[in-house]
Amino acid sequence: MDSEIIKMTKESMENTLKNLEKRFASVRAGRANPSSLDGVQAEYYGTMTPLKQLATISVPEATQLLIKPFDRSCLGAIEKAILAANLGYTPSNDGETIRIVIPPLTEERRKELAKQVKAISEDAKVSVRNNRHEALEMVEAEELPEDIEKGMEKDIQDLVQSYNKKIDEMLKEKEQELMTI
Repeated sequence: MDSEIIKMTKESMENTLKNLEKRFASVRAGRANPSSLDGVQAEYYGTMTPLKQLATISVPEATQLLIKPFDRSCLGAIEKAILAANLGYTPSNDGETIRIVIPPLTEERRKELAKQVKAISEDAKVSVRNNRHEALEMVEAEELPEDIEKGMEKDIQDLVQSYNKKIDEMLKEKEQELMTI
């Protein structure tokens, strides 16, 4: 049963890392990335609908996104949604598609994004600590002999340290990506 607790804890920490990767991907680094529009939702026939479900998003050039809606009648709604998302994008509508030219990041904006990435990684570390707390509670509930309990607590702490290290490495990579021009 004891290795089961550690296995479950490890799985939830892996999920935290996957979530962190997704959140990092949504932070743009000066290059066109369709995932930067993941959170954008446009009103389509009275319902807020994710942009992915309304259009295809492609990258024709390194600094450009091309949005081709399945239904041209929603072009205006998509354009409004992108502006409302406050991503720093200025969409241009040609009647059939929407083009977004990704502006180069200013030094100030890079630093702002680096702070945002730090906050995201801190959230991931909090999640890892919460996983540790839950695991320690499960260990206590097992009412194991003291030496086994201490050993499991040490294993769980080692897991936390290794995942915090991975989070720090991912943060360092993303910060480096943001700060390079």
